Amino acid sequence: MANRIGVVGGDGIGPEVISEGLKVIQASGIDLETVEYDLGGERYERDGTILPESVLEEWRDLDAIYLGAVGTPNVPPGVIERGLLLKMRFELDLYINLRPFVFPEDEIDFQVVRENTEGPYAGEGGVHRLGTPYEIATQGSVNTRHGVERAVRFAFELAMERRRHLTMVHKTNVLSFAGDLWDRTFNEVSEEYPEVETAYNHCDAACIYMVQSPQQYDVIVTDNLFGDILTDLGGAVSGGIGTASSANLNPTKTGPSMFEPVHGSAPDIAGQGIANPVAAILSGAMMLDFLGEQNAASRIVEACNKLDPGITGTIEIGNAIASNL
Repeated sequence: MANRIGVVGGDGIGPEVISEGLKVIQASGIDLETVEYDLGGERYERDGTILPESVLEEWRDLDAIYLGAVGTPNVPPGVIERGLLLKMRFELDLYINLRPFVFPEDEIDFQVVRENTEGPYAGEGGVHRLGTPYEIATQGSVNTRHGVERAVRFAFELAMERRRHLTMVHKTNVLSFAGDLWDRTFNEVSEEYPEVETAYNHCDAACIYMVQSPQQYDVIVTDNLFGDILTDLGGAVSGGIGTASSANLNPTKTGPSMFEPVHGSAPDIAGQGIANPVAAILSGAMMLDFLGEQNAASRIVEACNKLDPGITGTIEIGNAIASNL
């Protein structure tokens, strides 16, 4: 039976790049049953809809969700992010954000495992004496043993499939409570994986190493906030955000996982046919890999690697990658 995929083109360049991703998947020979969902900033502007409970219930019966990008200039920051993306992560338990970074020319090949449902996403906070010279603002980070351990275990399992090296990144010298929880959990779980060599970097040091010598990394595991920072930097050192793919995973498959390019909706270039669809295409490959179609996923990655750098244009790039298959 064909896998049932929810498709959220979203806003701006989202529908353009997702269309190319679906084209390439079809060219790989994989048959998907797709269900289209009109969600994002434009939908919110029309009727106030963000993510209805009825849609969430439909999604629970899908095999995966393929998302382009969401957000429009007229919708205040945070509305769509919290109402759609974060709600999706919480409700579907997408507790792993996985970002691969491969740049063969510089021998860069590492993956970042980012905890995806805790930290500042679930943090407490508030404001007191708003707008006065004595204003106080607090923003906490929530970390649970359960949330940390399942992210760490996923990272160790991934390292076992790769070069068997895992680096934990945090700021244990300053964040003494959360850092201690991460450090103890990492060290305890590592005892079950003696084949995996481990290391630790402070987040600021990791930012330096990722620029100067990213070749040293195989798998990185980190918390939500540091993962957000490191993965954007990883995209910059491995070819740019136009090629940065990602997966929001529910590894237990109690619900569908979601796959999306890292870039935003880029409304300034929407409709011009110049957006780079490679990140969306590689995210589609990650989706196929997670669904058990490893051969097709590998072929798509290879087809992207063979892309002539002189080819530009959204449709033109999609056609070229499909032809490479």
